[in-house]
Amino acid sequence: MEGVISVCKKGSKGKKDDLYHVIHKVPFGDTPYVKAKHAQLVDKEPEAAIVWFWKAINVGDKVDSALKDMAVVMKQLDRSEEAIEAIKSFRGLCSKHSQESLDNVLLDLYKKCGKIEEQIELLKRKLRLIYQGEAFNGRTTRTARSHGKKFQVSIKQETARLLGNLGWAYMQKENYMMAEVVFKKAQMVDADANKACNLGLCLMRQSRYSEAYCILEEVLEGKVAGCDEIKSRKRAEELLEELNGNLPEAEILGSLGLDDEFVKGIDDMLNAWNTNRPRRLPIFEEISSFRDQLAC
Repeated sequence: MEGVISVCKKGSKGKKDDLYHVIHKVPFGDTPYVKAKHAQLVDKEPEAAIVWFWKAINVGDKVDSALKDMAVVMKQLDRSEEAIEAIKSFRGLCSKHSQESLDNVLLDLYKKCGKIEEQIELLKRKLRLIYQGEAFNGRTTRTARSHGKKFQVSIKQETARLLGNLGWAYMQKENYMMAEVVFKKAQMVDADANKACNLGLCLMRQSRYSEAYCILEEVLEGKVAGCDEIKSRKRAEELLEELNGNLPEAEILGSLGLDDEFVKGIDDMLNAWNTNRPRRLPIFEEISSFRDQLAC
């Protein structure tokens, strides 16, 4: 009987331990990485968590996760510069499949620090990896996570997202001509209301109000994916209000224009999405002669 009671007690304790780890989202064990996650998520002691993350990296305990998680905690403590240096210094210890997630953390850190040039270079590098067929480990989709939910992202969606971010980075540098080219390319790959609003703002900054008006109207008329989102509609309305305040009664538009060859390259790219090609993906295969313009 005592043996049965003992087993029941152990079983009950085991279930409580399992529940504890599920609730707090911490791994099992007593390693430096586990202690770091406990300090981060349970004790709410980020400084102590960083100490344990460093120890985990130094002893080779889940280095991929330790480096990424430590950088995130450092960002929360306004130690972004330190986090950037940590990733640059120790990413060589991490596996190949973790490099993409480390790049994503780096992008967030660059934004936090206002390092626009670094953002642009990193975004270009990620786009080159797609062109070379090395992104997503050669697959056409990958599993992403947002707010605790998993979903599938296609290489097409990722390309458009990266181009959208690149266009916004050019906006920060006030290089509106390059931003326009990139935003239009992103919309042709996978259009959405957010990028449409960004393109509209880009055209407004160039005093091309009629073109911007047409794009923003499409968002409000429901002609673009994601236009049913309240945030996107509100932004389009705000931009239109700003635009109407700047629009002259008799507007004479100056044509900035796009290079005809570049536009043709984009059209060829869009027609090639369903073409099966080895390694290099259609989006870049078809515009390979134009990609140097994107790298300006």
